[in-house]
Amino acid sequence: MEDVRSEYAAGMGARAATSTATLLGQVMFLVAVALGFLALGTYMGRDLGSGTGLILTIVGLGMLLIAAFAPVLRAGAIAIGWLYATALVLGLGLAPTIAAYAADDPTAITQAAGGTALTVLAMGSLGFVLSKDLAAWMRPLSFAVFGCAIVGIVLLLVSGSMSPIFSIAIYGLSAALIAVDFNYLRKHGTENDAVWLATGIFVSILNIFLSLLNLFSR
Repeated sequence: MEDVRSEYAAGMGARAATSTATLLGQVMFLVAVALGFLALGTYMGRDLGSGTGLILTIVGLGMLLIAAFAPVLRAGAIAIGWLYATALVLGLGLAPTIAAYAADDPTAITQAAGGTALTVLAMGSLGFVLSKDLAAWMRPLSFAVFGCAIVGIVLLLVSGSMSPIFSIAIYGLSAALIAVDFNYLRKHGTENDAVWLATGIFVSILNIFLSLLNLFSR
């Protein structure tokens, strides 16, 4: 009888591990495609004016806000399409700023991209292996990151730069939220959580990149 229980427990553990691995793969695939749409937008909109970029960025942020409160945009094919459309619009909005950095200080873009990748790897791994449940931090951090993202992106588009202190604050909050998102994915995540988790991770990655870009630029 004990052997049967042990085999059953082992089987349940294997299925749980497989489920978590599958969900992680789904989330990161969605994030990767969203980043691809963001990059496509920055390429397509490289000749746009700063005013147009600001309008498109506000539209993209509005789309993120709608997704946060519309249940239909949290799971399913419509939610995935909305995520990709949002990423494309944000890319178009940020395109003039990214083009200016590429022309004036291309090294900063490379450094920011590398720093973003390392941060996501480190914080994602930390959140994934922590035994403590960090779910209680998800909502306050999400609101803090979203608010900072609005202010930071607008400052970046209007004045061309952000305060270093403000950049560091956005970087720290966004990095912390990535750890919380990965922790939630491992402890509570289901297939229905894939899109909104991917959206949160995507926004955090964008915030980290823009913060580092501002810090590394000359």
